[in-house]
Amino acid sequence: MTLPILYSFRRCPYAIRARMAIIRCKYEVEHREVLLRERPKHMMEISPKGTVPVLQLQNGTVIEESLEIMEYVLDWQLTDEERYWVERNDNEFKFHLDRYKYPNRYDDVDHVNHRSQACKFLIDIDENIPKGNLSDSIFPFVRQFANHDREWFDSQTWENLKQWLESNLTSDEFKECMIKHPQWKQE
Repeated sequence: MTLPILYSFRRCPYAIRARMAIIRCKYEVEHREVLLRERPKHMMEISPKGTVPVLQLQNGTVIEESLEIMEYVLDWQLTDEERYWVERNDNEFKFHLDRYKYPNRYDDVDHVNHRSQACKFLIDIDENIPKGNLSDSIFPFVRQFANHDREWFDSQTWENLKQWLESNLTSDEFKECMIKHPQWKQE
């Protein structure tokens, strides 16, 4: 193996945040785009949980969590304040986002209620815009929320949040991050 291997799925917000870190620091990887319904054998061997992203280093070490990939490639240690925001995003916001976006996957879910609950986090972001690596770790999830019902999202009064999201979406790094790669097939 000449480069670390990154297993990724283009639209996954966890994979997006790992790729954003990789792009920002120009960390070279062999990008292996996968379809989650057709997980490659090698990926499952090194990471049986079967989720992306997965980064395998040249020495065989496997990093299976997006935030840990960010910390590794950026040589970044979360401050207590950054950890607070990431934990809220990954737990509180993601919980409500999933039930808002995919209510049919859960029993007795009121997607509008979950949208309202998720909005509490978005209002806090509107008032405290994340910067730098913290921004990259959160904005893919906000993007997913916004894209679910863009007309409704755009009608909200979160001007700071909408400007922040737009600046992330139009960045050169995000454009590079979202380049379509062909599905990687194991030979």
